[in-house]
Amino acid sequence: MKVTIYHNPACGTSRNTLAMIRQSGEEPEVIEYLKTPPGRERLLELARAMGVPVRAMLREKGTPYAELDLADPKWSDDELIGFMLAHPILIQRPIVVTDKGVRICRPSELVLDLLDKPVASFVKEDGEVVGKAGR
Repeated sequence: MKVTIYHNPACGTSRNTLAMIRQSGEEPEVIEYLKTPPGRERLLELARAMGVPVRAMLREKGTPYAELDLADPKWSDDELIGFMLAHPILIQRPIVVTDKGVRICRPSELVLDLLDKPVASFVKEDGEVVGKAGR
């Protein structure tokens, strides 16, 4: 199975998601999107594949979201993509792509449904235990 994760190593949720992928036996393509942001077309493809509006891909916390007034519904999808290209930190994370689908994995255990051999249980960095059986 091919697995790609749009990852931010400074984010605990992203690190937990990556660890769950690796513990399932997969070695994903890791794209540190702050260093190598996806382009306009790729962002649109990801939104379509997830079946979500572009706006759902915006991250508010720890970003210039409020400063840029991105809550205002006046912004078109094209304009929102432009903001994400100019400020990649605005892209919600982590986004995982597999043969089973594409998803923003917040919380991190959402990745389990995208894997062929998910771990039965996983201990997150904060000590929380999650798994297929317990969800």
